[in-house]
Amino acid sequence: MTFARWAPCALFMLALIALAPAARAGERVTVGSKAFPENWILGEAAATLARSAGADAEHLRNLGTTEIVYAALTSGQIDLYAEYTGTLREVVLRGARADTEDAVRAELARRGLGVTARLGFDDRYALAASTRSANAHGLRTISDLLHAPGVRVGLTHEFLGRADGYPGLVERYGLALTDVRGVQHELALEAIAKGDLDVIDAYTTDAQLARIDVVLLEDDRRFFPRYDAVLLYRLDAAARAPRAFEAILKLTGAIDEARMVRANAAVVIDRRSVEEAASTLLRDSLGSSAPSAEALRPGALAQIAKNTLRHTELVLAALLAAILAGVPLGVIATRSRALAAVTVTAASLLQTVPSLALLALLIPLVGIGARPALVALFLYGLLPIVRGTHAGLTTIPKQLAEAAAAIGLSARARLTQVLLPMASPHILAGVKTSAVINVGTATVAALVGADGLGNPIMQGIALRDTSLILQGAIPAALLALAAEGGFALLGRVVVPRGLRA
Repeated sequence: MTFARWAPCALFMLALIALAPAARAGERVTVGSKAFPENWILGEAAATLARSAGADAEHLRNLGTTEIVYAALTSGQIDLYAEYTGTLREVVLRGARADTEDAVRAELARRGLGVTARLGFDDRYALAASTRSANAHGLRTISDLLHAPGVRVGLTHEFLGRADGYPGLVERYGLALTDVRGVQHELALEAIAKGDLDVIDAYTTDAQLARIDVVLLEDDRRFFPRYDAVLLYRLDAAARAPRAFEAILKLTGAIDEARMVRANAAVVIDRRSVEEAASTLLRDSLGSSAPSAEALRPGALAQIAKNTLRHTELVLAALLAAILAGVPLGVIATRSRALAAVTVTAASLLQTVPSLALLALLIPLVGIGARPALVALFLYGLLPIVRGTHAGLTTIPKQLAEAAAAIGLSARARLTQVLLPMASPHILAGVKTSAVINVGTATVAALVGADGLGNPIMQGIALRDTSLILQGAIPAALLALAAEGGFALLGRVVVPRGLRA
């Protein structure tokens, strides 16, 4: 074999050898986490271990409820997240036969998923009563609530809807509480500390319970199952990034309840960063050789600027798409009453779907991040533009439309040169309304990993940190005001002088 014939083969083999380490080093892992601090810390710890194995690991925190994070996992948008065995059985595998650990693993494998061994701590549900209310009503066990039906109870919305939450609790204990309301967990903690609530649902690793005057009611009828922390992951991701997952598995059996409570306290009480808390948890659990979650945290102003820019991008992109679709739909709606009814009704129905529900429905279709946020904002922005266009065109005096036809203008010319300019005040008002609505709605997009000004708001609520909430709320309000002012100026350009208010 001559050199010219075997040289390409040799070069190909050398390229494979040279690329092999690069391929191994190219492992990528995306970790997700739910919208509460403990899950952020566990997610950051898993991502840190993956990075220590040479993987490119990204942590998408604050993705919302179990349903949203699980949808992100099954759609391949994330590779793993921290879950709890009780939630796994009652929410993730609801309706499936999963009475034993083997049955759980088999059902998950059928879905292309795997679950690790327990991380080492149990974070189960509990009911907590303020000490004052417990003494006043003789509350020591959950059964004692049977004799105090009028106590003020604040429960998280997820707990209110779960079979292993309030509905099951009512059935097991025969409760008939008359004052039960849905409250975000961190706000419920604040309310019970102030005396505005008597009983709330709690988590046994919640570091804030030790700082407020409450007692945990004994689950005397053994209703709440164990909620052992585990990692739920995609089987194909484990095969694709074996070294990263080998490193992540060091968490199993390493984190006891005391360590987790200390890590939670570092974030929710001491106001330390999630990265710092994850680093401390790893050192406590794995020893001094554990990797550190080093993070270059930008200053507050830089973070506000970054979030505001991202928020503005989402709103402008969705608004442009809504204009391109909404104005033609409004024109079409003028052709007949039937078309108007169908078009406006369809756009109105979209407005009735709660934003969080719409985002959750979109995740299996378009994934997480900016895409579901843009689709949702586009859909919410349609109605004002369609209505504004339709109203503007249908209120033009009939004589003007007939005059445009009489001078020989084509249908296209009548629309673009006469009708749309005449309707421009209504159209612009619809676009302005759409923009202002989307500035506010875009804050919810943070729950699906789209970032923006919703990030500091959601984190501030979870951490009861007013300064974080204001870092999102104030720029969002200023953006809405800027939209109002910007469209007032735009009206001087696009609206004919004779039609300006």
